[in-house]
Amino acid sequence: MSIEWKDYAPGEFYDELISSPGCAREPAEQLIEYLQTLSDEDINSRKIAAESTIKEMGVSFTVYTEGGNIDRAWPFDILPRVISKTQWDKTAAGLKQRLKALNMFIDDLYHEQKVLKDGIVPEFVLKQSVNYRKECEGVSPRFGVWAHVCGTDLVRDKDGQFYVLEDNLRVPSGVSYMLENRSIMKRVIPEVFEKVNIAPVGDYPENLFDTLAALSPRDVEKPVVVVLTPGIFNSAYFEHAFLAQRMGAELVEGSDLVVLEDNCVYMKTIAGLERVDVIYRRIDDMFLDPEVFHPESVLGVRGLMRAWRAGNVALANAPGAGVADDKVVYAFVPDIIRYYLDEEPLIPNVETFLCYDDKQREYVLANLDKLVVKPANESGGYGMLVGPHSTKKDRETFAELIKANPRNYIAQPTLALSTAPTIVGKNKVEPRHLDLRPFVLQSRDSYVTTGGLTRVAMKKGSLVVNSSQGGGSKDTWIVDTGTGIE
Repeated sequence: MSIEWKDYAPGEFYDELISSPGCAREPAEQLIEYLQTLSDEDINSRKIAAESTIKEMGVSFTVYTEGGNIDRAWPFDILPRVISKTQWDKTAAGLKQRLKALNMFIDDLYHEQKVLKDGIVPEFVLKQSVNYRKECEGVSPRFGVWAHVCGTDLVRDKDGQFYVLEDNLRVPSGVSYMLENRSIMKRVIPEVFEKVNIAPVGDYPENLFDTLAALSPRDVEKPVVVVLTPGIFNSAYFEHAFLAQRMGAELVEGSDLVVLEDNCVYMKTIAGLERVDVIYRRIDDMFLDPEVFHPESVLGVRGLMRAWRAGNVALANAPGAGVADDKVVYAFVPDIIRYYLDEEPLIPNVETFLCYDDKQREYVLANLDKLVVKPANESGGYGMLVGPHSTKKDRETFAELIKANPRNYIAQPTLALSTAPTIVGKNKVEPRHLDLRPFVLQSRDSYVTTGGLTRVAMKKGSLVVNSSQGGGSKDTWIVDTGTGIE
């Protein structure tokens, strides 16, 4: 017996694969035809094969708990998410537009601040930003780019339209899992890749290296690029090691680097010191340089900011880029795009209520049971309230938090997040909510991944997709049907 797709009901939500019981969306038709030929035993064997592959490849992530750090195998569902190439091409153009405008915004903030003087973004939003770094004022990174790697979280509402949920411009993670998801799927159902025109994703490490190498302050044939990691206990260490290996770059910790009197960065090697041109840093700003930021930090490199300010090393992402990674700034991004590019945004924002505004705060406090409330600078799904799934006590707590620090909170409607068929239990297929994190690169050129990391809420009805809070993942297929139908 195979999966009974005629019994699969997407319900009130936009489903990525099935438009109505028994009817596949055009980009997913060949996939569904193939899945219908599989018996329960076939599907189960592929699930087991995927789990074995994940263990064999060592694909894991770290969960921080009070009892210590726990390494967990990557949670993965073998039913992919499918998006048409026609729709993805439009979405990719919108992502490039967004990152270009955000980089112009960041560069302006650390120089003339015209965007504040012209009243596009209120000045106090910047003054109260925890991620604005005065130490970065006046610095001009190459190409005017501060955020070289961006992970933009997208969601689809019931209309099937993509919306930007948030921008991640500090040290976005997850791209290694996108690449590993594809490797797993090619092992588990290789025959489908022969029948369906699925866009490849494997060129990301090469594009990342080219993006970084273009930043080199020295005109050399092969710049020295390193990946700076906090170490093996970091939750994203798997990704740091993965990307360094795929790019052919050295994976280093702060103690492997030194800044000399010439304000250049050197890597300690067996053969002696080797000058470093570009650092892809996976360490938060405050731990980068104990000379400038957190004096007790042992993760960073003393003098690194001196070397960067002198133009002798490139840092990606640049310190201070996180000023635009603020959920209050997010609300102004459509206006930022219009201001710097004189274009209409190609991908809309989710409607957002700013709690510092008296009227909007009043509305939020009166509707906490219907809204999602987020702190301005948290990530990973932490510190937020999902109104419809909250208790009265939760809502009372958040009401006090909002009143105490209104600038730190925004609220958004509870979206009817799209779903995709997901295997639960013993070969039962049910809809589960998901989001998508594509990765956008920018330096001399710009690049968008074909698709991205699809994260799925494995619990029925849940909207929380983060792996650290029980979420899983799927491979993302961009399929060219040749018809232009979305």
